[in-house]
Amino acid sequence: MRYSYKGEVCSDLDTIRKFIDKTLNKLSEFIKDKDTMFDVRIILNELIVNGALHGNNSIASKCVSLELEMIENKLRIEVEDEGSGIDYDLCTYDPTDLKSCGRGLVLVNGLSDEFHVEKNKVISIKNIH
Repeated sequence: MRYSYKGEVCSDLDTIRKFIDKTLNKLSEFIKDKDTMFDVRIILNELIVNGALHGNNSIASKCVSLELEMIENKLRIEVEDEGSGIDYDLCTYDPTDLKSCGRGLVLVNGLSDEFHVEKNKVISIKNIH
């Protein structure tokens, strides 16, 4: 099984919701496991909304790009915003601080089989069951 997709969405939350729904509908043709699709929904939502709000500072003219590549049983999700990027270290996140910043990336890391942050680009690899 092989599937690839490249697209982008402007930093408007209503447009993002529709974009994610359309993307998930297409992916559901290839991914039949409901638990895996739930994880992919959370990963896409967290990464794209995070890019729009934090990377692009909710500036509607700035976009978040999405690249998907599924080869056999692995889905590679790459999300990139137009921001300057971050130096992200999972080890520095302290859940007892009760901060909302960083929590989404911790969640995505937990749902991913591989996870990388490279300035303004986040890559999540999810094994498909």
